[in-house]
This record gives sequence, C-alpha cells and structure tokens, in this order.
Amino acid sequence: MNTRKNLRQIWLLGLTLIFLALLATLPLYAPTYTIILMTSILMYIVLTMSWALFSAPTGYISLAPAAFFGIGIYTSAILGTRLPLPAVILAGSLISFCLALLIGALTLRLRGIYFAMFTFGLVELIKNFWLWYEIQFTGTRGRFVIFVDNTTIYYVMLIILALLLLVTYLIRRSRFGLALRGIGECEEAAAHIGVHVNALKTATFAISAIFMGAAGAIMATRWTYVDPYVAFNPLYSFMSVLMAIFGGIGQPYGPILGAAIFAYLEEILITRFPYYYMLIFGIVLIVTVLYLPEGLIGLVANIRKRVAGGQDALA
Repeated sequence: MNTRKNLRQIWLLGLTLIFLALLATLPLYAPTYTIILMTSILMYIVLTMSWALFSAPTGYISLAPAAFFGIGIYTSAILGTRLPLPAVILAGSLISFCLALLIGALTLRLRGIYFAMFTFGLVELIKNFWLWYEIQFTGTRGRFVIFVDNTTIYYVMLIILALLLLVTYLIRRSRFGLALRGIGECEEAAAHIGVHVNALKTATFAISAIFMGAAGAIMATRWTYVDPYVAFNPLYSFMSVLMAIFGGIGQPYGPILGAAIFAYLEEILITRFPYYYMLIFGIVLIVTVLYLPEGLIGLVANIRKRVAGGQDALA
C-alpha cells in the first residue's frame, strides 16, 4: 500500500514539473491575450492554494485573502518607484507576513463563524482605514503604479506559484503538516498530545499570507492605477473559498483545478454576461455546496469507486 502511494506521489510530482515547464515556455509562442489570461489564472491559483494551505487542514474558514492581497498591491504602489521590482515583491510578502502573524496571534483563538466574521471585517477595516488615510493625508483616492510588461508579470507569478507548490509539498510531508491535520480533526486532542496549537495555526496563517502579498505586489503593476476599493475587494476572498470548495480541498491539486476552471469561466462570463456573472457564480456555489461537498476531486473519486465496484460485481 505504501509503495503504491509513493508511486502515485512520484507520478504527481513529475506531472507537476512537466506542467510548470510547459507554462515556462508559453510566452515563446502564445499571443499577448493568452499571456494576460494565464496570468490571471495563475493569480487565482496562488490565492486559492494559499488559502487552502491554512484553511484546508485546520478547518478554519479565513476570509482574509483580500486583506493580504491588497497589502501587496499598496506596497507596490508606494514603493514601486523607489525600489527594484524584486525588492517590492519581497516587501509586500514580508509586510503581509508580519500583519498575518500579528492578527493570527490575537484572533486564532476564535473558531467557526466568529473567525470567519472577524477576517471578513478585517478586510473592510483595512479598506476603509486606507481610504480615510488617502483622502486626509494625500488628498487623493488612489495611486498610480509603475508599469511592468505582461511577460515579466507572468513569469514572476509563475515563480510565486512554483515556490508555493514547493512549500505546500514540504508542509504536507512533514510533522508540521501532520500536526495541522490533527488540529483540523480535533484541536483539543492535538493540544493534549503536546502540539502547540495556537503557535502552529499562527505560523501557517502567516506563511500563507506571504504568497498572497507577493501576488498582490506583482499584479498591481498590471493595473497601473489602484485605490482601496480595487486593492481590498472582498471578492478575492470569496473567490478563493469558492474555487477551493469547487475543486475539492481534500487533495492538494483540488484548489488548483477549481481555481483554473473558475478563473477561465470568469473571463468568459465577464466578457459575455457582464451584468449576470456574479449571479451565475452564486448559483454555482450553491450547487457545489449542496451536491458536490467534496468538490470535483471527490466527484471523480466517487465515480471511480462506483466503476470499480461494478467491475467487481461483474467478476
């Protein structure tokens, strides 16, 4: 059984490396529109995987991705003209990490709906505070951001995704990941056997924020102008949760699948049905929660079990 599991993990690892290699060569032959679309898809994959890195094993539903993503955007807007691009991205990651570390230390004793409500309130708090600051002290509502070409943005986002995949893999394979899953199954039991529950949750929450901040810092350069309503849009939080649930959070590649499908679907719906696409997203969310609680990955697994069961019955 262990040999079969190891072979499956090796196969998935090899497939991931091939997929990343193909993505790395995409700008060599793809048109500009495809590069822009793929950048958006990679952005959503990073946000969704970052959310799942913390929320999937622990069971804590965080609605804070928009806060850390927005921090990265405004870091790029403020420091973009003063520092080189790699330094700006690193600064966005570190600021998001420090903010998440502080918030996690103060609030991760909350559970269930209370934690979800707090993280959603955090997004609104930061958005309105920054809007007040801009109006009172800069006399404007937003900022211009330095321009970076689409190919550079694409490659930076791809590097962020590759690092996130590596961190996710290492955490899942470590005692760190095992302890996180223990927290999700029974937090009291995990604490009883010696797991430093609050410290572990806080550290994972902060690590996940690193990639959200980095994604925001590089994506800001594509929009050239940002304001608090653009940077701290709660839609980024809800979309991350929806994409992860749709793909299935039980497997590491579930959020990737959900984010890729929904990001492409968003592009089509915004283009063809600009006034109804959010309604369609809401319907898909309701259907997913009611009929696909384990997401697409769970649906595929159930179909395989039924097919295998039918073959056994025929035999």
